[in-house]
Amino acid sequence: GKATEAPFTGKFLNNKDSGMYTCANCGNELFSSDTKFDSGSGWPSFFDVAQSGAVKLVDDDSHGMNRVEAVCANCGGHLGHVFDDGPQDKTGKRYCINSVCLDFKPKS
Repeated sequence: GKATEAPFTGKFLNNKDSGMYTCANCGNELFSSDTKFDSGSGWPSFFDVAQSGAVKLVDDDSHGMNRVEAVCANCGGHLGHVFDDGPQDKTGKRYCINSVCLDFKPKS
């Protein structure tokens, strides 16, 4: 099953530390703290991936919605969804990610 969490409850929502967000399942580097922003959505949000190919995008038509699911390109683990309402001065993308799907490696 897909791990999800209620909005505003995730452990990384208000994390402002510098470092790398990794896949909780396999450790793949997914998002840099440099691309994290406060979207007001209640979930950790990023405007870009750490490196090209780290995250795979999959069409998700579940729950009667047409969304784009973000999965770890390495292990296929569910991360969240991607929306087109991110910072317009950056990528315009909002990777809306569940804290429960992430680990965090602080910059040493």
